[in-house]
Amino acid sequence: MSSNNDTTTGAAADRQTEQEQAASLKLFVVLSKAYKSLMDQAVKDMKSHGLASAEFMVLEVLYHRNRIPLQQIGGKILVTSGSITYNIDKLEKRGLLKRVPCEDDRRVTYAEITEAGRELFDDIFPQHVHSIHNLMGGLDSEEKAQATLLLKKLGKGV
Repeated sequence: MSSNNDTTTGAAADRQTEQEQAASLKLFVVLSKAYKSLMDQAVKDMKSHGLASAEFMVLEVLYHRNRIPLQQIGGKILVTSGSITYNIDKLEKRGLLKRVPCEDDRRVTYAEITEAGRELFDDIFPQHVHSIHNLMGGLDSEEKAQATLLLKKLGKGV
């Protein structure tokens, strides 16, 4: 038989668990809404440069890495492989990237940014960075660093 003190302790623990769950749900909702708002504006900026968001993200990866195996691009930008192929085809037709077979492994094909793709991104990427910076204007530098650390911690904990 439990004592009254055990019952009180159990009730307090249940309330704390309920509060923690409520805080988790609230964080999830707020984070989801913030992500949607930020991404809507970021995608709008990407489209203003004449690129679909997936095209922009593929070119951005290549802009910073120059060449990457096609199979790895989806993981870098979180887009399905079928969508990657479609977008790479579109970018290749526009002369912004090219496919390069791997000399050591016939199963591997690289996507490589072309000079035209690099010139385009040399022009538009600084504008995009400025746009993203403006979107993050609600936080100061210290808050951005803190938010980055907390979101990394959250992601790693999943």
